[in-house]
Amino acid sequence: MKKILVPTDFSNTASHAFRFACEMGSRTKGEIYLLHIVEFPRLNGALPVPVQAYEQVYLKGLKEKGLKALEKFKAQGGKKVRIHFSLEHGTIASTVQKFATRKKIDLIIVGTHGSSGLEEYLVGSNAEKIVQTSKVPVIAVKKPYGISSIKNLVFPTNLHPGQDKLVARVKELQKFFQAKLHVLFVNTPSNFRRDIFIEKRLKEFAQEFQLKNYALNIFNDIDEENGIVNFSSRFKNSIIAMSTHGRRGLNHLFSGSVAEDVVNHIDCPVWTLSER
Repeated sequence: MKKILVPTDFSNTASHAFRFACEMGSRTKGEIYLLHIVEFPRLNGALPVPVQAYEQVYLKGLKEKGLKALEKFKAQGGKKVRIHFSLEHGTIASTVQKFATRKKIDLIIVGTHGSSGLEEYLVGSNAEKIVQTSKVPVIAVKKPYGISSIKNLVFPTNLHPGQDKLVARVKELQKFFQAKLHVLFVNTPSNFRRDIFIEKRLKEFAQEFQLKNYALNIFNDIDEENGIVNFSSRFKNSIIAMSTHGRRGLNHLFSGSVAEDVVNHIDCPVWTLSER
């Protein structure tokens, strides 16, 4: 977690993400890449208007505005880490991913306003789109959160095989925050399993991955998303760590995408890693 990318629109939630990133960067002696993206308008549903169509003075003004906002952000707690500022053009999610690849980013921290209802399924939040498309871990931050206050790490799992990479990353995250790990299996009506079977599998899971400072939990709810949200609400000062399949559009609508739904509907930070 040496190179941390923070996409920003300089909103309050972006400010929360920036401060969270600065605390992490300070602890890891890393550096922050603050990225502001300008999305060009489209004409009659066509391709984005090319950069050349904009007056250079307009782009210069955006750059100056961004640098002024950066100075304000630095004053909020960014003096202990090295910070780079970039202004780029394009769609949010694709530009973030290209930038992350180019700069060899280790972690993306993004502020989220969340979304709900039809907007969630057909449009979604920018944070959700970044979670869906990212090849590196993402932490979504909705409210002010100090990393030193995090004492609990909720790790939902379906107990399926082939989770070695995910669990290794979660253990690294647990060590970083020095938090207690709460391994969670959500039992739902559509995928119900007897507690005695799940308890056995959870114990085997903990032994297989040599977990430390952990608790094993079975939580009953109507679906996985509500189970994760309702279980996590029991703990203060927590972060959720989970995988995502990155489903989008109608696939999201019909199949669901639990990680992105949790990002939209919970206040604590959510760390995600794509399984794609």
